[in-house]
Amino acid sequence: MTTFIDVGYGYQNPELNLSQEDYSMLTDLYQLTMAACYTGEGIEQKRASFELFVRHLPNGFGYLIAMGFAQALEYLAKFRFNSAQIAALQETGIFTHVPERFWSLLAEGAFTGDVWALPEGTAVFANEPFLRVEAPLWQAQLVETYLLNTINYQTLIATKAARLRDIAGEKVTLLEFGTRRAFSPQASLWAARAALASGLDATSNVLAAIQLDQKPSGTMAHALVMALSALEGSEEQAFTAFHQYFPGAPLLIDTYDTVAAAQKLALKVKTGEMKLTGVRLDSGDLVSLSKTVRALLPEVSIFASGDLDEWEIQRLKTEGAEIDGYGLGTKLVTGSPVNGVYKLVDVDGIPVMKMSSGKFTYPGRKQIFRSFTGSKLQADKLGLSYENNSDKKPLLQLVMKEGKQLQKPESLTTVRQRTEFSVASLSEEIRRLKNPISLKVEISQMLLNLTEETKEKH
Repeated sequence: MTTFIDVGYGYQNPELNLSQEDYSMLTDLYQLTMAACYTGEGIEQKRASFELFVRHLPNGFGYLIAMGFAQALEYLAKFRFNSAQIAALQETGIFTHVPERFWSLLAEGAFTGDVWALPEGTAVFANEPFLRVEAPLWQAQLVETYLLNTINYQTLIATKAARLRDIAGEKVTLLEFGTRRAFSPQASLWAARAALASGLDATSNVLAAIQLDQKPSGTMAHALVMALSALEGSEEQAFTAFHQYFPGAPLLIDTYDTVAAAQKLALKVKTGEMKLTGVRLDSGDLVSLSKTVRALLPEVSIFASGDLDEWEIQRLKTEGAEIDGYGLGTKLVTGSPVNGVYKLVDVDGIPVMKMSSGKFTYPGRKQIFRSFTGSKLQADKLGLSYENNSDKKPLLQLVMKEGKQLQKPESLTTVRQRTEFSVASLSEEIRRLKNPISLKVEISQMLLNLTEETKEKH
């Protein structure tokens, strides 16, 4: 049984909200204890290389879309510990035996390393590094938790969004409605960004949209229909009132009787009393209901929502549903996790590897070499960073040098276009939903040789 004791940390915040200056403390305890140990042993400044990758793709996925690097680089650029944070760590009593040098290291330190990363929106496969951090050992160790947090989650959302767009097609409107189901307020912002960068048209998250220089998009909830119906007389009056203030917004028509609501709206449209742009269906048999609503309102866009995912959209399309757009929430922002890991591959020029059963890693600093036939991805080779593969494109790019970003963050439009190209470059067997077959990544002979040499040393 765990007992929690109020030790009166000066840095406590019962509301558990988050500000940018907190990011360095948003880490697992063992990152700090390891950094302290490195300091005690006098190796904290040894150059180390860590790579972030997935050993296996989530079940049912043939690829991943790498995302989250913009926030990762921003975090690294502003990585600092202030005096209040250091005092709070000291007050825990956990670090009683660490050398004094550890505290001065935190007080004076900032991230001074180099980062190699894939461009956001790039398709990636198992064992291929999303990024590589090359930095003093204590720095490279401390940043693990935050990097995994943002990149794992945004990559999941980006991949789901890319699959949704791929299945729905280019002309269908896809809206991100996941804020209330995302794992935290911070996650809701990341989910909106990753979704927009990977194919969705808009988000209902007002803060995310404004921060990303986008226009938020949404409809209405059943509560408005029920409230105005109760207070002002009828569902029709609720529709009329909302339409008066927001004439371009779709009306939610399934609160009581979807078909009856559509019939009444059709009469208003036919008589010219209302210029309706769209309606939303949130329940019931979406195939039959959408066909009925289309017959009644042939010029009106029909949106659907309600725990939809790429599998359900595929079914609706196959069965001939008359749907022009979808609102995606719960199943977009939750689901099978991307289980990215962050592993040491080189320290002080010495290649290292993990040989645990089921958790094997390749040693040394690596690069992904990709080749295309026309616009189609032909092959990936995982090799050492210094290998010469002039006939293939190296994917990892130097994006941060000595703690300084080398270029401005890319626009959502640029990342979205890259995502679109990445998905289009994949074969049908990789993209399909049912039993996808992922790309078999070739391991270079030089990397295989280094792996055997490293095994022998261990």
